[in-house]
Amino acid sequence: MSAVRIAGLAIGVLAAATVGGALVFEHGFGYVPCMLCLWERWPYYLGVPLALFAAGLGPKGRAPLALAGLLFAGGAVLSAYHAGVEWSFWPGPTSCAGADAAPTSAGGLLEQMRTTRIVPCDRAAWRLLGISLAGYSGLISAALAAIAIWGVRGRRV
Repeated sequence: MSAVRIAGLAIGVLAAATVGGALVFEHGFGYVPCMLCLWERWPYYLGVPLALFAAGLGPKGRAPLALAGLLFAGGAVLSAYHAGVEWSFWPGPTSCAGADAAPTSAGGLLEQMRTTRIVPCDRAAWRLLGISLAGYSGLISAALAAIAIWGVRGRRV
């Protein structure tokens, strides 16, 4: 099996699981993502199909795998920026105060107000071992970019 195929499949599975976890936090636990959180998902949304496409092409899939790697490298940078905003290293965007926090219906407004946790970009909604979701997104994105580099440069396994 080619390194491109292995890397593409690994990236596809790991990235899908990562963005799936973010969606569980949002829809399962009621954490409303901030604007930066939503932006951090785009490399995953675009990178998963690209990586799987590269895996399907096998050794000829170096270009889409490289593009997926660039997307995840950009995602790592964006996540690092977001983590810096959370740690007050620098200011975040002024428009970042809890994206999609508006009620979806007038009838469920009170219930939605009780269950929705609005978290602005400069406050971590959740941390594990001192690392926020933005921090984990950055670490995972960097690892996915590294896997892509390995796949593009690798030979047959």
